[in-house]
Amino acid sequence: MPVISIATGRRKPGDLRNGEYLLPGKPRRNVGVLLLDPEHERLYVKIRGHWEDVTDPDDVALLTSLAGDFEAKIREMGGANFLHTLEDTLSNTLQLSDRTRIQVTDWTRALEDLYDEHVETAEIKRYVTHLPIYSLKTAATRLGEEREVEEESWIRTPPALRLSPDMFVARVVGRSMEPRIPDGSLCVFRGNLVGSRQAKLALVERFGTANTSARYSIKKYTSKKTYTPEGEWQHAEVRLEPLDKEFEGFELEEGECRVIAEFVQVLE
Repeated sequence: MPVISIATGRRKPGDLRNGEYLLPGKPRRNVGVLLLDPEHERLYVKIRGHWEDVTDPDDVALLTSLAGDFEAKIREMGGANFLHTLEDTLSNTLQLSDRTRIQVTDWTRALEDLYDEHVETAEIKRYVTHLPIYSLKTAATRLGEEREVEEESWIRTPPALRLSPDMFVARVVGRSMEPRIPDGSLCVFRGNLVGSRQAKLALVERFGTANTSARYSIKKYTSKKTYTPEGEWQHAEVRLEPLDKEFEGFELEEGECRVIAEFVQVLE
């Protein structure tokens, strides 16, 4: 089974190299992933943090410090140089396999995916490390109508993204919001918008149409306000604008649409 993975290539073929942790009398075990970005000579590392079920008790403390030692050496030597040194100095206990060709588009996500595939699958911690995936229609039902719905699956999010129960992931189809939102990308959204929606990228439900692709769309939201005789303001007109100028925006009257959620970021 693979232990250490070395990959090269961004949006192009790259090399994946696997390794194994070998201990006499013990089964082969996976211990981590090293992912090399050759263009910038940056090495991404993820090593398992618990070793009790992998090695002898006397070696646990030493192997637990492995990730920290690797990071220190990378800072000192640079990612590519450290990798070459590692390839030349590995012991019989820690070995590397032959290289295989892979595709890499996002280095951080590729590191996590390789770790899940080759080392150990990450525990799904709902709204802590993972978000639910919904269709746009299902998301509108959950947030707009406050009804319980079933998610398609759960997906891991970047560690720096702070999650909350009103967030979800949905796939966006169409080119009108390119280049910010590529056609077919998975995107993170946040419901229960607070404050002004002006100029935000929003998931909007348009009433009066049964066509799903026309009913739910992601657009830049702007609105014009008027004031009632009582001095209260209300939306007189809502305009939904694409980012790609090849597409045209359109205007809706108050009550012809509702904002379901705010766009947060592209996930993949």
